[in-house]
Amino acid sequence: MPQVIFIGPPGSGKSSVGRALSRITHLSFSDTDSMIEEKVGKKISEIFVDDGEAFFREVEADVLASALENEKGILSLGGGSVINSDSRKLLRESGALIVFLEVGIGQAAPRIGFNQDRPMLLINPRQSWLKLMEERLPIYQELATMTISTDSKKAQEVASQIAEVLKVRHG
Repeated sequence: MPQVIFIGPPGSGKSSVGRALSRITHLSFSDTDSMIEEKVGKKISEIFVDDGEAFFREVEADVLASALENEKGILSLGGGSVINSDSRKLLRESGALIVFLEVGIGQAAPRIGFNQDRPMLLINPRQSWLKLMEERLPIYQELATMTISTDSKKAQEVASQIAEVLKVRHG
């Protein structure tokens, strides 16, 4: 089981903060989006176009279940991985520190650039991001054991905050 799991919307800094925390704590870092791309042999945007969202979500749930079983350090999840009820149950049972990285659209937009590698944001990116947040925010909040805003903060600052919590949690 991972010690720390990052959840949050696109642009919240899950991968950047995860890598920074890995450098501080010397824990391994894994990202489910990268694991999905490796497993399928395509970029996520290509999976959405070629195979559809339903296929992607199925692979995502399988990858998450495997990562929760096998990863030991820090795990960053794709923004939509929490929409699967089985995945939520596994996350709740993981015992990991689940960190919800909050971000406002004003900060998320420049970070992600609403690029084509984010298939859920291709059509009307700002509106799509807001709609995703409307749907997912209650889930992020319910799963989180810690919430941190990443607005106007560098990944290193957020990682340092989390590292302090880990010290207290693990002695």
